[in-house]
Amino acid sequence: MKHASESTDDLPRCEPALRAIAMPADANPQGDIFGGWLLSQMDLAGGAIAMRRARGRVVTVAVTAMTFHRPVFIGDEVTCYAEITKVGRTSVTVKVESWVRRGISKDEEIEVTEGIFTYVAVDPDRKPCPLPPAT
Repeated sequence: MKHASESTDDLPRCEPALRAIAMPADANPQGDIFGGWLLSQMDLAGGAIAMRRARGRVVTVAVTAMTFHRPVFIGDEVTCYAEITKVGRTSVTVKVESWVRRGISKDEEIEVTEGIFTYVAVDPDRKPCPLPPAT
């Protein structure tokens, strides 16, 4: 687990898949962002990467791991980094890490969550279909 005092050198080496600002509607009365909101952002990020690999529609079939390291607050800039960790015949497994920049300067980045998401490629009838060959 990374700590807030660590530098951004520890950021994932993959490109960001999604960036969003945590808003008051996404928080409880104490200003902590709901875990479900963060989970949905991570699912969007992982799904975008899986869709690119599948060159088509994918559906989420599993979240096999989810760890919340630190809270997310209203106003935090949340960035989800996603990378494919496994490719099956019809499925793509993606590791997603969420990091925040908080405060006025937004210089420091802090890892807040990580999870493993599995997606399955589907055809127009929403039935599983084989992934195309990697390019």
